[in-house]
Amino acid sequence: MGRRKSTNTTQTSTNSSNKFEGANIRFQDADDKEIASNSSNLDDSIVAVDKASEDISMGEPDVSFFGCDGEDDKTSADYYFDSYSHFGIHEEMLKDVVRTKTYQNVIYRNKFLFQNKVVLDVGAGTGILSLFCAKAGAAHVYAVECSHMADMAKQIVETNGLSDVVTVLKGKIEEIELPVAKVDIIISEWMGYFLLFENMLNTVLYARDKWLVDDGVVLPDEASLYLTAIEDAEYKDDKIEFWNNVYGFDMSCIKKQAMMEPLVDTVDQKQIVTNCHLLKTMDISKMVPGDASFTAPFKLIAERDYYIHAFVAYFDVSFTKCHKLMGFSTGPRSRATHWKQTVLYLEDVLTICEGEAIIGSMTVAPNKKNPRDVDIMVKYSLSGRRCVVSRVQFYKMR
Repeated sequence: MGRRKSTNTTQTSTNSSNKFEGANIRFQDADDKEIASNSSNLDDSIVAVDKASEDISMGEPDVSFFGCDGEDDKTSADYYFDSYSHFGIHEEMLKDVVRTKTYQNVIYRNKFLFQNKVVLDVGAGTGILSLFCAKAGAAHVYAVECSHMADMAKQIVETNGLSDVVTVLKGKIEEIELPVAKVDIIISEWMGYFLLFENMLNTVLYARDKWLVDDGVVLPDEASLYLTAIEDAEYKDDKIEFWNNVYGFDMSCIKKQAMMEPLVDTVDQKQIVTNCHLLKTMDISKMVPGDASFTAPFKLIAERDYYIHAFVAYFDVSFTKCHKLMGFSTGPRSRATHWKQTVLYLEDVLTICEGEAIIGSMTVAPNKKNPRDVDIMVKYSLSGRRCVVSRVQFYKMR
C-alpha cells in the first residue's frame, strides 16, 4: 500500500483539470441549460467520542523490515506479528481518539454488559481494552496477544494493580488454550485498512466459534464497507504520471504497478463527487469466514459536474448491544482516524455531469499466497454526455 506525502509539500501537476480544483464546475451542452453543481453531505457518522478530547497528531506505523541473519526462514505471518512488537504502532492506535475513546465509552457506559462476566480480548496489544473491561467490573479478562508486546502488556497490568482480574496470554488464538471452557464476551479491535487488510477478522471468528457461550456478545458486532468517488488530479499526477518522465527517462512501465497499489490516506471531503454506496455489512456475531470474500454491485451518482480520478473505500463500525447505538465512521466526512481511507486510482479520468451514474461491482478476497493481503477487482462503466467508458481494474493491498 502507498501512503500520501505530507500535504504541506507543494506538488506540480501537468493535468489541465487542476485549475478546477476546489471550484464548482458547470458543464454546458450547446442545446442545454446550465447544470447546477451541488454537493451534499454523506450520512452523519455515529461516532461516540468525547468531543472535548484534543486532536492528536499520529505518525506512521513502523512496519518496515530489513533482512537480518537468522531470519531468512520467517514467513509473512511472522513479519506481521513482529510489526506489532514495536511500541510505535500501538502509540499510533492509542492516540487515535476516535478509536480508543469509542471503545472506552462503549465499555464504561454499558457496564451491565461486563459486570461479573468473563471477557476474551483478541489481539490485546498493550492491553488497553482489557484494562477498560476490568474497570467496568468484569469477573476476569483473558488478553491474548501474539507479538512480543504481550510481555509489555503483562507489566502494564501489574503496574496498574489488575493482575487479579486480567491474565495476559502470549500466543496465537488458534494455538493457545484458555484456562476456562467458555467466555461471555469477545472484544477486539480487529479492523485493518480497507476494513479487511491483515485478515484478523478470521481470528475473531475462530475465537467466537470455540469459546463464546451461546448467548454471548461480540464487540463490535457490525462493520460496513462503503465506496464513493473523488477528484484527485494533483496527487494522481504525482503518484502515477510521475513515471512518464523521471529526470528525462521513460519509466512508464512502473505505472501499472503503481496503479494496482491502493493508497491509504486522508481524503478531503471537498474532493467527494458522488454519493456513497454501501458495499457490504458484516454481522460479526453470525457471519462465517467465507463471508469476507464477496462481490457487491454499486451505483455512484454524481452530485455535481466534475472530474473523477479515484474510488475511495471506508468503513463504519457499530456496537449494537449497548443501551444506545454506538460506533464510529472512518469516512472522509468524519473525524480522521489512523485507518484514514483507501484510495483506488482509475486508469481513466472520468468527466461526469450531475445526476449521471457510474455502475459497477467490486470483488474482494484474501490473497491466496498470503491471506493477510487483499485482492480487489473493480468493474465500472459510465455512459454520460461527456464521457463513455467501461473497464476492469485490479488492485493488491500488500
